[in-house]
Amino acid sequence: MIVCSCNIISDHDIRGALVSTDDELFSAAQVYDCLGCTVRCGRCSHSVKRILDERPAQASTVIDQSDGARAASRRRGQA
Repeated sequence: MIVCSCNIISDHDIRGALVSTDDELFSAAQVYDCLGCTVRCGRCSHSVKRILDERPAQASTVIDQSDGARAASRRRGQA
């Protein structure tokens, strides 16, 4: 889905930028900088922020799953 009509940026582009950068992105301006453009009219800022806010929940789920896998592996090793 197109999030930014001014720069023709999709939600997939934004999520890809979040994954591909080593830096932590906190604002729409940082995301746009990472994508090589700038915020123009700003109507997309809320949507970009929502995508940024979704990221921690996804990251903690991955962390929780890996911790669970390690715990299961330790239990198997003790048995």
